Formats: sequence, C-alpha cells, structure tokens
Amino acid sequence: MFKTRKEIVFVILAGIFITNAVVAELIGGKLIQVGPFVMSIGILPWPIVFLTTDLINEYFGEKGVKKLSFITACLIAYAFLILFIAIVIPAAKGISPVNDDQFLAVFGQSMWIIVGSIIAFMASQLIDVWIFWFFKKRTGERKIWLRATGSTVISQLFDSFIVLGIAFWLPGKINFDTFISSALTGYTFKLTLAIVLTPLIYVGHHLIKKYLDEDNSKEKKDKFSA
Repeated sequence: MFKTRKEIVFVILAGIFITNAVVAELIGGKLIQVGPFVMSIGILPWPIVFLTTDLINEYFGEKGVKKLSFITACLIAYAFLILFIAIVIPAAKGISPVNDDQFLAVFGQSMWIIVGSIIAFMASQLIDVWIFWFFKKRTGERKIWLRATGSTVISQLFDSFIVLGIAFWLPGKINFDTFISSALTGYTFKLTLAIVLTPLIYVGHHLIKKYLDEDNSKEKKDKFSA
C-alpha cells in the first residue's frame, strides 16, 4: 500500500470524493432561497465531487469510479444509520448544550431523504461514468472539457430531479411547482459551477500527470541502473 504515487493519488482523490459526497447528503435537508427560487444547500459540495469524479475517470478508469461510487453509497447509508442511533439516544437533560429537539431539527433526515439521496447519487454517478467514457472513446486524450462537462450536464439533470422528487415531492413536503423550480434551480447552479470549474480539471490533470510521470521516470531510471 502506498508503494507508488498512483496509489497515493487515488487515496487523496477518493478521500476528497467521499468526504464531499457524505457532507452533501448530511446537509441536504436544508432548503435555501435564491431570488424567487428554492434549492437544497446540499448542492454546494457537489462541484468538488464532479471534479474528483472526472480526475478518477481519467487516471483510474470506469471500474475505479464505479467501485468508489458503490463504496461511497454504503458509507452514506452508514452515516445515516449512525445519525439515526444518535437521534434515538436521549441527550443528558440539563447538561448537554444541544437538546434532542435541536439535534433532531438538524440531523433528523427522513427515510425518504436517505432513499432519495442514495438512489440519486448512484444513478447520477453511473450515468456520469457512461457518458464520460462515451466521449473519451471518441476523442482519446483530446477535449477533456467535452467529456468532463458533457457527463455532468446529463448526470446532474437526473440527480437534481431524483433526489428532490423522492425526498421532498413524493412525501408531500413541497408541491409540484416548487419541486420543478427547485430541481431546475439546483441543476442550473451545479451546471454553472461545473463549467466555471472546467479550468481546474485541466490544472488537476496537469499536476497529476506531472506527478505520475516523475514516478515513472524514477522507476525507469532505477531499472536501468539495476
């Protein structure tokens, strides 16, 4: 473990990916107002998830992203299980600075939100991977922006509607009009950020390639010396 730079890069990217995905799900129950529109605060960490997904796709392939997505989905479910247990266990009355009602108000995610989050996450990630490789097989190493942004455009359309539909509309927490406007607002926000962050994909791609090339050069040098 950690014998090569490629392993180190994967662990770092996987850590960033998992952390942002889990945090996004934990804070997703809060809706915010953006002008006349409403959207979930949980979309804030997702641009980082997009960025790491594309970099993992580039250097570790389709299988790497799929395996990491399944692991992350399991960790999201685990996080909600721990939160459920924490909610059930009563706070120490008169001692705990946070009482049960306050804790429940923040972390009391319903089963609908849990189900919606996991289904939306897995669906969007699998769609993202498929579209990413659809473009890469046709463009090779060229047009990183096309496969990175193109995969996000489609996958996040599904994600935005699935999570809000299951978590908020189906249980009757929001009406249909609010559901549509919230999904479109969230999708527009994530898509805009994905486009804005496109240069960072090139920066990340360059830094990782340079880092791995140095490792490959060292291995070749050591092999030649031996």
